[in-house]
Amino acid sequence: MTLEQIRKQLEERGQTQLLRFYEELNEDEQKTLLEEISRIDFDMIDHPQGTDGGGVITPIGALTLDQIHDQEAEFRNEGIRAIQNNEVAAVLLAGGQGTRLGLDGPKGTLNVGLTKELFIFQCLINNLMDVKKAADAWIPLLIMTSDKNDAATRAFFREHDYFGYNPDYVFFFIQEMAPSTDFNGKVYLEEKGHISLSPNGNGGWFISLKKAGLVDKIKEMGVKWLNIFAVDNVLQRIADPVFVGATIKSGKPIGAKVIRKAAPDEKVGVICNRDGRPSIVEYYELTDAMMEEKNEDGELAYNFGVILNYLFSLGELERIANDQMPLHIVDKKIPYVDENGNKIKPEQPNGHKYETLVLDMIQMMDGCLVFEVDRAKEFAPIKNMHGVDSLDSAREMMQKIGIEL
Repeated sequence: MTLEQIRKQLEERGQTQLLRFYEELNEDEQKTLLEEISRIDFDMIDHPQGTDGGGVITPIGALTLDQIHDQEAEFRNEGIRAIQNNEVAAVLLAGGQGTRLGLDGPKGTLNVGLTKELFIFQCLINNLMDVKKAADAWIPLLIMTSDKNDAATRAFFREHDYFGYNPDYVFFFIQEMAPSTDFNGKVYLEEKGHISLSPNGNGGWFISLKKAGLVDKIKEMGVKWLNIFAVDNVLQRIADPVFVGATIKSGKPIGAKVIRKAAPDEKVGVICNRDGRPSIVEYYELTDAMMEEKNEDGELAYNFGVILNYLFSLGELERIANDQMPLHIVDKKIPYVDENGNKIKPEQPNGHKYETLVLDMIQMMDGCLVFEVDRAKEFAPIKNMHGVDSLDSAREMMQKIGIEL
């Protein structure tokens, strides 16, 4: 788009503030700004679709550890078959920085070792290598990065020779970004020549994958299922054949790994039904009565917390991608450049960020297999340096199951 075309569009949208400093920029900066403006989905800002919460919440059943154990061989055989036939790919959500962990770089580059180097990325590759060895087949690994950490992430994998994984099966793609606005929907400038942008939420991974051209690529390879997982859980079991096989045999379009809550009020998202469809309920949406509610077996009715490890049918993902994904509006403190060109760092929320969420992708699916895993073996998230869900607690859990640090 030309400058005049963009200027006309901004006038129609009431967003002319984005060109306020255009004449002060050099030629390259002007080009970059116009490219950023041309990519803005103004309809998303003007007509947000999403609503948070609401609906009738009811418990959902799960395939428990005991039930899985009884059918483990059957599930494993089906999962191995699917992996050997190139039907399964893994998607690592790794767009975050390790700022809260004192790291100036991608979170996956954090060293969790004590007597040797052992990085988060390395832990996850090691877990995936277990499946490669069991199935004697490479699993395509799609790594979602961000604008801020893409180059560093790619360089880190090259530097460490992909930790022994076959680079022909590793594909990087960058998460799409969404503009940040003030409370009146006016898009902020982060700098005179840059729009304020933020990742489009953990539900934006599939559209980002699609725009990167990788959906067509993996379909050509024969992929039918995508296992998405978060970077910060060093014990994630990825492309787990038992989980894959159980999900396929269930006939449902999605499987969700869950853990039993440590306490009724544990601050984890809980899988449930919302208006009769599978969904995730945040802990603060549960009343005290719901937290303590028991089922007919005397166990907590809302007992299973999600760990951001899901297996999606690729066909169903393509179906819902054609629909309008619900959009969640989040109030945030957004640094910006004011009308005089001064950089402002607000102390209170001053605008909106726009996100799509995995929970909506789940709720748009027709059924979900809830699959229980042992939290001592599969749930060690690293969100802080110390305390709950920290580097300290993850190291302790890793050592308990025999991982050498």
